[in-house]
Amino acid sequence: MTTGTQEVELVQERRGPITILRLNRPDARNALNVSLIQGIGAAALEAESDPEIRAIVLTGTGDRAFCAGMDLRAFADGGDFYSEGFERLTEGQLSIPVIGAANGTAIGGGLELLLGCDVIVSSTQAKFGLPECKRGMFPGGGGTNIGTRIPLGVALEMTLTGDFITAERAYDIGLVNALAAPDAVLETAIGYAERIAANAPLSLAACKDLVRLAVSNSESVPERLGQWRTTVFSSSDAKEGAMAFIEKRSPNWQGR
Repeated sequence: MTTGTQEVELVQERRGPITILRLNRPDARNALNVSLIQGIGAAALEAESDPEIRAIVLTGTGDRAFCAGMDLRAFADGGDFYSEGFERLTEGQLSIPVIGAANGTAIGGGLELLLGCDVIVSSTQAKFGLPECKRGMFPGGGGTNIGTRIPLGVALEMTLTGDFITAERAYDIGLVNALAAPDAVLETAIGYAERIAANAPLSLAACKDLVRLAVSNSESVPERLGQWRTTVFSSSDAKEGAMAFIEKRSPNWQGR
């Protein structure tokens, strides 16, 4: 977050059990500078540690860009771009679900930020790309993991050519989960978040961890599966879920 007379670079909004984080540098196409990365990281960790928060929605200001990636001028000026929370978000390691609302184009680090989301809603007008090779770099912020989300051949095409793809193609290859008109992207994403947040927190954490692990490191799944079975099936929420079903009422989740 910025202070003083500068405009806030990360807008935070609470909607029930959902935290909405909005990148707010529209003049720079919501590009990532040091302060924005630090702000996103801090907000992500804060949401994860708050038992009342069940999901995060991540979006950008305007309809031109979700995020244009790293602010190259800020990069050239130096500075510490590292943030533990931001890194955990982009690597899909946050324990709570993250829903991306791609209000516009996402390229480079912007697409890498979306790849850390568990569900992605895209504007029909958005485009996606990893153009780092065109700039003498490579997608070093998690973009090279894109092949865990889309077919390998398409992942190689996108990273090696640096070309953009349309929202329609992104949907067809499974990069995004849903398409929406530009003015409906955020509400569609919030709809996903509300449906997700209505479920048991421990169950969500287990599903997110195990499903991602099955793709990235399948050999680790059996041990982690046993750990989650012990944690989830012996929890108060598991008993509450069964009783709520029997009593035909909505469950009251405690996250334990």
